[in-house]
Amino acid sequence: MLSISHTLTGAFIATKLPIPVVYFPLIMASHYIEDWIPHWDVGTGLSSGKRKKMTAIILEFGELFISVGLVYFFFQHGHTEIQWHAWIGAFIGLLPDFMEAPRNFLHWEPAFLKPINNLHALFHHSTPDILFGLAPQAITIAAIWLLR
Repeated sequence: MLSISHTLTGAFIATKLPIPVVYFPLIMASHYIEDWIPHWDVGTGLSSGKRKKMTAIILEFGELFISVGLVYFFFQHGHTEIQWHAWIGAFIGLLPDFMEAPRNFLHWEPAFLKPINNLHALFHHSTPDILFGLAPQAITIAAIWLLR
């Protein structure tokens, strides 16, 4: 899934259940469930060599910028106080991808991350079909917008 989907899902869960001991495991589980759904993301094509790492990194930074803007627009806009649960939830929503980044981009994987990354790989289902891969994400984002 795109980081946008993961951050908005994490922020949504954290704002609806604003108790970290409750939302942390739910957000982590949501990441794996979202990755289980066939999807397209900026890393699609890395393992096959169809996408260069530098291209994926540049696209990911752009996507993270958009994610921050959408979390702000969906959950922070109109509030004078920082909506900490939304921002923490958005970060937690990306944790499995952050833990996988050293392996994917630096060819370095600390031993303690290997089982977590292997679990993540079991759930990850990418598709090169952009329209088919973006459809569930658009539905997710629309649902979050309507339910927030």
